[in-house]
This record gives sequence, C-alpha cells and structure tokens, in this order.
Amino acid sequence: MRNFILAFRNGFGFLSTIPVGITMEGIENLMKHIYLFPVVGSVIGLILALIVIALTTFFPPTIVSLFVIISIYYITGFNHIDGLADFGDGLATHGTKDKKIAAMRDTAIGTGGIVFCMIALIGLFASLISIQESEFFVVLPFALIVAETSAKQSMVTVAAFGRSLHKGFGAMTVNNTKRSDLILGTIFSAAVCYVVLGVMGISAFIVSQLAGLLVLNTANRHFGGVSGDVVGASNEIGRLAALLYIGGLGWMLL
Repeated sequence: MRNFILAFRNGFGFLSTIPVGITMEGIENLMKHIYLFPVVGSVIGLILALIVIALTTFFPPTIVSLFVIISIYYITGFNHIDGLADFGDGLATHGTKDKKIAAMRDTAIGTGGIVFCMIALIGLFASLISIQESEFFVVLPFALIVAETSAKQSMVTVAAFGRSLHKGFGAMTVNNTKRSDLILGTIFSAAVCYVVLGVMGISAFIVSQLAGLLVLNTANRHFGGVSGDVVGASNEIGRLAALLYIGGLGWMLL
C-alpha cells in the first residue's frame, strides 16, 4: 500500500507542477504503476474544471479560454509542450533518422517546433471558444476532465506500443509500460469519460487515443522509435484532439 501511495503522489510530481515532492524511489514505484497516469490526469482535469466554473462567473469566453490555457500550463508545466516542440523539430528535419533524432534532441527550438506549438495553442484556444459559444457551453468543465484524462492515457498508449530510442525518463516510461497498464488505464479512462460526458466523452476518448497512435506511427517512420519527447507530444496532441472533437465534430453529430 505504501508503494502505491508513493507512486500516486509522485505521479503528480512527474506529470504536474503540484508541489507534492518527488524522489527517485517514488519515480521507480510510479514506473511500476503507469496505469496511474490517467488517474492523475483526471484529478488535474477536475482542478481545471473548478477553475473554469469560477472564471465563467466573471469573464466572457475569450478571456476564460486564455486563462484556461494559462492554467493548463501552470499546473502541468512545460515539459510536454517542450516535447511537442522537439517532436516538431525532428519531423521538420530532412535527411536520415539519425539527423532527425539529433534535431529532436537539440535543446534549441527550430521552426518546426515553433509551428507545431503555435498550431497546438491556436487549436486549443479555438476549441475552448467553440465549446463555450455552442448551446452546450456548460459542458466545458466536463470537457477538460475528459481531455486531461484522455491525454494522459495517450501517453500510456504510445508507451505501451512504442520502442525506446535512448536512455532517459522517456525510456523508463516506455520500457516499464506493460499491457496490463494499457488495459487498466483504458478501462479507468473510458469509465471516467463516460460518467462525465456520456457517449460524447467516450467518442472524444477514442479520438484522443487514435491521435496518440498517429503520433506513434509518425515517430516510428521518422525516428524508428519513441523518446520522452514523443511521449510528451502525445499528451499535447491527445488533449487537443479530445477538445477539438468536443468543440467541433462532436456537436455536429448531435
């Protein structure tokens, strides 16, 4: 029980900026319970939902959307969007897989990374506005719970099917993710998404996982495997995919 609690606590230290304390022993325990990623994501989503409820009392949709984005990165940190930037740099590089991997590992951000991050942030802002301006605007807090839960499960999905490229926390995640983690994480995430948003939540969850698999397929073709940057990118793209679905196609199907 102690190891489980230690893993759960360090999950917040690993996936967010919440000051819970983080140790190598805790990280090692977390790597034995990677199915906890979406559990942490659901709690982060709940925090964001409460922030949205407070914001919508005082501000219009555009201001709410801006503060939601600020809140997302204040709570989750910049590690994952930094991974998206590195992922974009790697994809934008021409040449061999080794050159692409070198570009992805370069600490400087290139044009590809900037463009990927811009598209992700604009897409995030647009989806938040779309949800609020629809007749179902009250769904935004629930959408954020679905999006964060799905995003963290996207990381588990990519890690479960991926092959690590080099040493690091990304390799630890990939090498320690078992099929049981994938199954438990999927069951938990699907249950949360269904309870929160019903069929729409499940649909958004599926779209998010498909986006994660697209990231995995792209990484395999361009790099020959998965790194921490790829896993981080899957979090950003998984969240975006879920929110775009809820804010766009989801309502068109009603």
